[in-house]
Amino acid sequence: MTTETITPGPARTGADSGAGAGVPAGVRPGVSTGVSTAFGTFGELLQGVLPEEDGDFLVTLPVARWAMARFEPDPDSDLLRVWPPHKKKALRLTSMIMGDAGRPTGGLLKIHSTLPEGKGLASSSADLVATARAVANALDEPMPPRRIESYLARIEPTDGVLYPSIVAFHHRTVRLRARLGSLPSMAVVSGDEGGAVDTVSFNAIPKPFTAADKREYVRLLDRITGAVARRDLAEVGRVATASARMNQVLRHKWSLEGMIGICREVGGLGVVVGHSGTTLGILLDTASPDCPAQLAAAAQACQDLVGNVTVYRTLSFD
Repeated sequence: MTTETITPGPARTGADSGAGAGVPAGVRPGVSTGVSTAFGTFGELLQGVLPEEDGDFLVTLPVARWAMARFEPDPDSDLLRVWPPHKKKALRLTSMIMGDAGRPTGGLLKIHSTLPEGKGLASSSADLVATARAVANALDEPMPPRRIESYLARIEPTDGVLYPSIVAFHHRTVRLRARLGSLPSMAVVSGDEGGAVDTVSFNAIPKPFTAADKREYVRLLDRITGAVARRDLAEVGRVATASARMNQVLRHKWSLEGMIGICREVGGLGVVVGHSGTTLGILLDTASPDCPAQLAAAAQACQDLVGNVTVYRTLSFD
């Protein structure tokens, strides 16, 4: 198994030059292993720019897909390792936490995720939040959300997957704006246009939104805030669709109008997109007696339109 490595600090007494080359077979006596998880989001119910300083914001849509991180410190090594080896951001975060905790030892971080990468489902954010919690658990360190945010702000723009709630979040500065609450569970019938998007590169693109656009985002944020409070899924769907259309000037999705047409035909709530990703999804109310038929029809139409289909379930925190 290949692992990416990093040296967090001076080697401990007795650590040889080959330390870290092997993978521990299991939990070692006297070593505390930390395990934790973080959910992803299906794109964003709303994302745009408000007419204020640090105005870039998004509203999350948590889904039942997770990243799981497991960290085992290795006091006999001076190397930190990660598997899979391309999870370099999580490795960097582990090194930062270990350094701040005054633990210049090595260890192995393993990440397993059911979130596809580069699609707009917050896979990287979930990796990092799960990692921060797992490392903190192993070290018996406090890791409240604000501390996690302070680390992540030094790494990349981040979705608000730290909170068991739908939230309005300033992703570029990694700052909570507001907890909006919870919604009944919905199904998301999703299609993927293909390719992948790098979060850091996307957020470096200048936003082409006008002053009028920014005022409209204020109105949409007010609407989604009220809709979540009222548990009004129809209004949630309308706001999501409006946000998806406004995002076309920033990251165009060729299948958006087709997906909106399918949503209308099956009686769905609206269309939600990964604003910085490649996915689009039709929102369905799972409590509706028509949902099974709607889901089957939407899935077939989505397959015909984009050549693939995946069904997600949103999380409810009631």
